[in-house]
Amino acid sequence: MSGAATLPRPRGPSRAAALLGWLRKRAGAMLVFAALIVLWEVAVRAFGVKEYLLPPPSKVWVEFWKRHEIVMGGAWVTTQEILAGYALAVVVSIPLALTIAYSRFMEQSVYPVIVFLQIIPKIAIAPLFIIWFGFGFTPKLLLVFLLSFFPIVVASIAGFKSADRDVMDFARTTGASSLRMFLKISLPQALPQIFTGLKVGAALAATAAVVAEFVASDKGLGYLLLQYNGQLDTPMVFAIIVLLSLIGLAVYYAVEVIERIAIPWHVSQQGGAQDVAL
Repeated sequence: MSGAATLPRPRGPSRAAALLGWLRKRAGAMLVFAALIVLWEVAVRAFGVKEYLLPPPSKVWVEFWKRHEIVMGGAWVTTQEILAGYALAVVVSIPLALTIAYSRFMEQSVYPVIVFLQIIPKIAIAPLFIIWFGFGFTPKLLLVFLLSFFPIVVASIAGFKSADRDVMDFARTTGASSLRMFLKISLPQALPQIFTGLKVGAALAATAAVVAEFVASDKGLGYLLLQYNGQLDTPMVFAIIVLLSLIGLAVYYAVEVIERIAIPWHVSQQGGAQDVAL
């Protein structure tokens, strides 16, 4: 038991240094986005592009600010759908992946069913959710859940199966319990792949919420997007698209920050800390 407790653990940068490294790595991307916005503004004005075809960013901002209260209200509705559906996917996916990884019966019987359900186009079953659950919050929650669920399950299964067999055998010789081996060996080794699935699921969550609001909704950014598109209000269409992208990015980067804090020792997180050291 004592031998298992003293198993060497990878050493890495401090959590503060890892977070600072992450911020420094994203500074370049922020500069590129700023440059693209400036280029967009200049190009539209230089070539005289009509606003109903491609409005300049300044026009998009002006129109957004005129109606920001309505838009931000819709953004809050959509954000709630994204966060709730994504959280449900995380809560269900990781324990399910654990049982599939450690149970041959679950792998042979349940996992094929999950794959089959994933193949079904979600936009095709969205109307069924409306019939079953009405036009409220539940069908949007379920659609976000379904779209985020599969990548988290697949990545988590791969992570739980990736435990180093030699290390596991050594831990058994020390008398370590199965629970202790899981907490000290299997889970830490699985976390990098689990976070990969979490980031993919986070990227899909915003898309799922908008698709759900396209099918049937009277509020949210998806509803507003359809409304403004029908009115040929191109600046507001761009404003909604940008806001949706920012919400999706916020969820994705929140997961990435948690990843960097949780596993700063992993090789995938070393670059940012090395930059800080330099």
